[in-house]
Amino acid sequence: MMRELPAPPRADEFGELISKRVEEVREAGGTRETVSVELNGQPLHVEVIDLPLSRLYYNPSTHRIRAQRSHDPERDAALDKDPWSGESQDYLHFLLQASPANPDLRDKDFDTLRDSLKEYGQNDPGLVTRHGVLVNGNTRAAALRELGEQSMRVGVLPESFTWADINAVELALQLRKDHRRDYSYINRLLAMEEQASLGRTPEQIAKDFRIQTRTYHQERWILSTIRELNERSRTGGGSGLRLVDWEGAQERLKELHRLYVKLESVDRDQAEVLKELRLAAILLNFSKTDVRHIDEDFLKGGFRDQLPKASGAAAQPQSVSVPGLGLEVPAASSVVAETRAMNDEILRAAAVVRNDVPALGDEQKASAQEVCDRAQQAFDKAIEAAGRSARLRKRKQLAPARLADACASIDQCVSDLVQARTSRSLDEEQFDDAVVKLRDSLLKLAQQAGRGLPQPGEGVSWLLDAVSSEGSR
Repeated sequence: MMRELPAPPRADEFGELISKRVEEVREAGGTRETVSVELNGQPLHVEVIDLPLSRLYYNPSTHRIRAQRSHDPERDAALDKDPWSGESQDYLHFLLQASPANPDLRDKDFDTLRDSLKEYGQNDPGLVTRHGVLVNGNTRAAALRELGEQSMRVGVLPESFTWADINAVELALQLRKDHRRDYSYINRLLAMEEQASLGRTPEQIAKDFRIQTRTYHQERWILSTIRELNERSRTGGGSGLRLVDWEGAQERLKELHRLYVKLESVDRDQAEVLKELRLAAILLNFSKTDVRHIDEDFLKGGFRDQLPKASGAAAQPQSVSVPGLGLEVPAASSVVAETRAMNDEILRAAAVVRNDVPALGDEQKASAQEVCDRAQQAFDKAIEAAGRSARLRKRKQLAPARLADACASIDQCVSDLVQARTSRSLDEEQFDDAVVKLRDSLLKLAQQAGRGLPQPGEGVSWLLDAVSSEGSR
């Protein structure tokens, strides 16, 4: 959550330099460059000056890399303790040029920005506080430093701005439609959560993020689910999944929410089971089309039984006591508890595999990898089998569906025929040719429909009789 940060080292000294340059710009006369920012819905125009890059600080609270900070827990803890140290600022520089989904890789968008700055220079100014902390333009500053530039054009915020004002301005700038580089998905979720913590309503936040209110509630559900899973993944060795581990799962998580909401009001246990299974598949990096096979038919077809069982799962109580109320409510069903236990093992194993925790030995890491591999293989087989079953169901339903479409077309043809006759515009010869084609098609349909049906139903019986009458003429 947002917190007030101490001033950087030698902040007063640098603040004097900033104030002096702002005053020089104002007294110089002529056309002055300003940058427009928005605070509480009101525009604010601030002076633009040149400042030495070596004196500027990356913003530790920037929404752009908030989720990625968890990539290295030790460096993140040091960043919390002293955000202005050389080590902390180096970590921020590393994250600004790293891929949001996998900070171990360099971001191609960062290289594109750097190349653009090298060829065309800095088109838009950044934004800093009176202490030299970058509010907007952190990534540009990182790129300019890699290019060896010595200074950066920045707008200077008023001295009265608090950290709450700073965060609000950064968010308003990021959410402009013409902004070139969006926040990563998890960082958008964190920004929404921060706005909610400030007491803003869902309607206000949805408007700022240019989404519907129902989408806002969906995003909050997803972030809450991610936080719960990260907590469940923690082991005694201190390893746990990080927010950054869920980057790239946006569409799969949204589809999961839609399925969960649809099923929850009908069968909560089924909704919970499918939620756990889909989350496990997402964590194991199955594609969106693969994850879609985990649905109601996945459970009805018994494909869940092909998945691994949790080892040593404790017996589940029949009811759970509500503290302070003296009430008892039914505990989760055994199926839900078993599925959750299986997912917990996968979560803990994935946390060990994905995080480089020195306290964990090679044997423990190998064991966790074995759990992930076994789960991957089991899910792969179950999803493949479910996919074959779905394709078979589709083939079974294809012929009736096409016939239903043909009936709808014939019904529309009746209406069109009436209108054509009323206006005396019917091409009778062409219509007669079309009816002959319909007769031929019905003959072919009857030949296939009558095969292998010792006791045909009412519809097929009518079709066979009609064709038989046609053949006897």
